[in-house]
Parts: sequence; C-alpha cells; structure tokens
Amino acid sequence: MTTDEVPTIKKPGWTWLPAVTIAVLAIAPLVAYWLGNVDDQRLVDLDVYRTGGQALLDGRPVYDFVTPAPQLLPFTYPPIAALLAIPLALVSWPIAQWGWTLGVFLALAVTVGYGFRPLLARMDRVKLPLLFAALMVACTYLMPIRDQVRFGQVDILLVALCLADCVARRPWWPRGLLIGFATAVKLTPGVFLIYLLITGFGPGADQTQRRTLYMAVFTATLLTVLPFLVIPGDAAQFWFSALLDSDRLGSNTGTTNQSMRGMLLRLYLPDVLTTALWIALVAAVGWYGFRAARRALAAGDTMTAVALTGLMAVLLSPVAWIHHLAWVVVVIAALAGSGHDLRRLLVAAGVWLYYVLPIPWWGVTIRAAEIPVVSPVLGRIVQNAFGLGALGLVWLLAWWLPRRRGDSRPIT
Repeated sequence: MTTDEVPTIKKPGWTWLPAVTIAVLAIAPLVAYWLGNVDDQRLVDLDVYRTGGQALLDGRPVYDFVTPAPQLLPFTYPPIAALLAIPLALVSWPIAQWGWTLGVFLALAVTVGYGFRPLLARMDRVKLPLLFAALMVACTYLMPIRDQVRFGQVDILLVALCLADCVARRPWWPRGLLIGFATAVKLTPGVFLIYLLITGFGPGADQTQRRTLYMAVFTATLLTVLPFLVIPGDAAQFWFSALLDSDRLGSNTGTTNQSMRGMLLRLYLPDVLTTALWIALVAAVGWYGFRAARRALAAGDTMTAVALTGLMAVLLSPVAWIHHLAWVVVVIAALAGSGHDLRRLLVAAGVWLYYVLPIPWWGVTIRAAEIPVVSPVLGRIVQNAFGLGALGLVWLLAWWLPRRRGDSRPIT
C-alpha cells in the first residue's frame, strides 16, 4: 500500500476526550518541568527568536545582538525568520512560552497524524484515539522532541511542514509551498529541494515532483528576497557575513552536535584533514541517501523517502544539534508502516528506545572517568551515538526495509 492509498482516518468522536486527557496527563510533567525551570534557562531558543523580533522593532541590527546573560546567544536564522518573530516580541514572555509550547505539540500532532497514518487507519473509532494518544506520548519523550520543549525550538514545525507537503493526498495549498517556507525560515530543510530535483528529473521522473520543486524554489526565493526590500542591512549581513561564521551557532565540537562534521571535529584531527574527510563523507552519504529516497518513492513508499531526506538534513549539515533529530519521528513511522509486520514494529520500538535514552551524555561520563583505552575509545563512540545511529537508520531504511517489504530491488 502506498502512502497515497492509505484510507482516510475516521472523524473524531466522543472517544477522543479520554484519549486527549490521558495524553495531556502523561505529557504534563515534561512541560511543567521545563516551563518551571529558572527563567534564564527556560526556552532559551525561543528567547533568541523573540529578541530578534524585538531588535527589528527597536531598529537595531539583528545579527549584532545577543540574548541577556548568562546565555548570550546570537540570532542565527535567515532574516525572514526575524520578521516572522515580531509577533513573539509583541506578547509577554509567559504568553510566548505557553503559546510556543502549544505550537510544538500541535506540530507534533500533525507529524504523528501524517507519519503513522497507515497504522492509524487500521483502527476503529474506539482504538484510533487511544493509539494516537499513545503515539503522541511516546514521541514526546524522544530526546530530540523533549529538547523542542526544553529550548523552545522550531524543528518539529519544519518536520510537520515538509512531511505534510510530501504526503498529503489532496492538499488545499499549492504543493511545495510548505517546503519553500521551511527552507526560507531555516536552511536545513533545503535538502528537500535536492530530493524534489532528483525525483522530478531524469529517468522515471515524476511530474508532480517537478511542479512541487518549482513552487518550493519560488516560495523560498520570494521569502529570501523580501527581507532585502524591508530590512536590507540585516539581509546583507546574514547572507554575506553571519551565515559564513559557524561559530555563531555555538561550540561545533560539543556533544550535542551530532552531524558527521561534529563527530569528526571531536577527533581533533588537523583542520585540513577534517575538512577533506567531511566533504568525502557528505558526498558518499548524500549520494547513497538521496538515491535511496528516489528508489523508495519509485516503490510507492513516500514516507521512507521523506524519512531518508530528513536524515540527510541532519547528517550533511555542518552543525546538527540533537533537537534537529526531530526527524526520528518520521523514521519510526516509516519503519512501523501499517503494523502488519511484527519485526518492523520491534525495530521501530528499538529505535524509539534508543532515542529516548540520553546515550551521548553517557559517553561524556565515560570519557570523564579517564579509564585507559575505555574512556578515549568507547567514550567517544558513545558520545557520537545519535549521529552514528542516524547513519544506521539510513542503512535500515535504504537496505533492510525494502527487503522486509519484499521489493524486487533492495536499495544498495
């Protein structure tokens, strides 16, 4: 069954009330914990967005400011994001926090609804709300999603936008609009432009993908050019200066950077060698991942194609914090499929557990123990667990999953 052949999920009824109640009660401790944190440690990335909007209202350069101590974080997003952040600066800090947190869960609900649609579509009117609630709770406690709430991050919204644009059966918006918007707001969803390019052109090209690409490029270009007309100084500073300074994003060698470049940087090799290895890995993993995504789409498995492309956004980026791995929700959904294959469900559950546990931080603890051989070797491997895990997920989706589906040509 292809993504577009999945039956429509039944309309909600009274059975949703207890399911929503259960989900809220299960999620509430996490929300209360992070929104009850000390003020200067609470939703620090949301504070970045909000301060960017305030800088525009005050007529100050967006890319010269930092948030108040002790965080001192700069605005690192494209200028259109600063314009969109103005409403956040116009409301109080408590309203911004609660409103943003609600938005995180709405975006997660969209992601779960689209991602697990084949599984949800099998349920009757009683079981459907309960399963949806269970999936919401399970996905909330994934570490990349917990970090969405902890930091007030935007990643799950970008996941929901790109996923909806790719798998909605009859979208009311022009397909490609959401991918273009997501790419303009934060550059990493730009991997979907590559995905649309390789699936929209060449042998066996999909005309729908081509039209989607045109709309995505048009939208991203429009939202990139617009700030040059409204805030030209800030737009020029971002594209010709701030964008080129990766140190603005924070310590690239820190544990939370789980991109391939982050893992290489933690080896502390000579800069030239690190750069050469990274470029080679980007080329190899990008070729394998996008090729696999194209084959998955050709096999009718759009969800796997989207999951693979999302993993490319993490692995190929120079910097990919743990919260960027919000794409793991789509990966788990692609692995679970319609739920008919017990082994696929068990693998999906294993991936869920892996990304629930704070494994990279165990590596930091092992390294701090200073045990000969164990600390420098095992500690480093464990410290890179989520990035190495993402590479493993690419293999699972590209090679193992087609064999489980019985495809005639597994992706190799």
